[in-house]
Amino acid sequence: MTLLIRNAHAILTGLPGAASRHAGPDMRIRDGVIEAMGALSPLADERIIDARDCVVYPAWVNTHHHLFQSLLKGEPQGLNQSLTAWLSATPYRFRAAFDESTFRLAVRVGLIELLRSGCATVADHNYLYWPDMPFDTSDIIFSEGEALGMRIVLCRGGATQSRAIEQDLPLALRPEGFDAYMTDVERLVGRYHDSRPESLRRVVMAPTTLLHSAPGAQLREMAKLARRLGIRLHSHLSETVDYLDAARAKFGMTPVQFCAEHDWLGSDVWFAHLVKLLPEEITLLGATRTGIAHCPQSNGRLGSGIADLLALEKAGVPVSLGVDGAASNEAADMQSEAHAAWLLQRARKGMLAQPRYEGGTFEGGADAATIEDVVRWGSAGGAQILGLSRSGTLQPGMLADIAVYRLDDPRYFGLHDMAIGPVACGGRASLKALLINGRMIVENDSVPGLDLDALRVDAMAAVKTLQQRALA
Repeated sequence: MTLLIRNAHAILTGLPGAASRHAGPDMRIRDGVIEAMGALSPLADERIIDARDCVVYPAWVNTHHHLFQSLLKGEPQGLNQSLTAWLSATPYRFRAAFDESTFRLAVRVGLIELLRSGCATVADHNYLYWPDMPFDTSDIIFSEGEALGMRIVLCRGGATQSRAIEQDLPLALRPEGFDAYMTDVERLVGRYHDSRPESLRRVVMAPTTLLHSAPGAQLREMAKLARRLGIRLHSHLSETVDYLDAARAKFGMTPVQFCAEHDWLGSDVWFAHLVKLLPEEITLLGATRTGIAHCPQSNGRLGSGIADLLALEKAGVPVSLGVDGAASNEAADMQSEAHAAWLLQRARKGMLAQPRYEGGTFEGGADAATIEDVVRWGSAGGAQILGLSRSGTLQPGMLADIAVYRLDDPRYFGLHDMAIGPVACGGRASLKALLINGRMIVENDSVPGLDLDALRVDAMAAVKTLQQRALA
């Protein structure tokens, strides 16, 4: 079984430096694996994807999402709130309003939005769990991913203790028992987790917010169990200055020091956000090879700030991109996220530059991040953080997770370098093809069997249902 991507205008590989682009123009896939790249002649009976005037990227690897929030976009009460107030106004207020059908629809909407941006792998940090739930959110996420052929990494969130802001909210916010939480993680690993490189199902230990979701002794036990089971660890950290204040007030240390004290640093750990860090925290994260899921659009929408990817990567921190939840990111797709990451790293560096009248040399920030850097973060960086050893780059021997973009919208017309279009121009480039493990998932911008108009109607109805339930 072979497939030939032929006559690509440009290929970005996800690799660093000079290897970030490949002349191609052809790429052969055999049995789900990239076999060869270069000037290739078609084989007899080989399927051909004509990529003339198209650009080829590694499929995106999204390392942090909250899929249930796909039906909470632009929610008015939280629209102009910062993180803590937004949590109460939107995701916590609507949490009890979700039932099995609305949760399933939200997951489907989120996955399809990601898929149509060229995303193959989704790490969903799902925290909709409470005692005696009448439906299994984990099973829904895996089953919806399977129906679309996507790679799902379930980051099993939840909490075993409550936060102060949660006290007056619905019973659906009640914490789980510690034993029940640990038992369910073991159940999920036994039922779903597959560590093979080509696997489409993995499980991660991921209490929702490390400083608040469980006592320190329990966090150590969670880390111990995860490493015994051979799974990775994930949580939110240092999204705002409130994390630093809370860690010092409660524990007398910084957030990253707290993680170190409880065995939550290492190359098998990554955190979402890491916007507000002290220099010594960056050094510790880098020394332990702890990773980041950078979520620039959500951080901007909530007014949290811009993570310093340049300092983090220089220190040795693996960098990846995540969408976060659609309730704080109304463009919850990886192409938009990559575009924001490219712009905001430049803006951040420019804001920190010393003006000449203070004795410094103003250089601006236009060299902070290249398109190739952003593609590497969003593909190879994500694969490294998730432990996907044969995903994330386009080179022989790697799994064929490939996005072929057809730049046929006016927003891409006039480009002097078409290779940069999907990131530099933003928007949503139409997909000539999206392959996951060499399997055609999207063809000519169409997902087989998907009725987008029906999905839109269902989503509109579900939003009304959720609004009514939240008022009840």
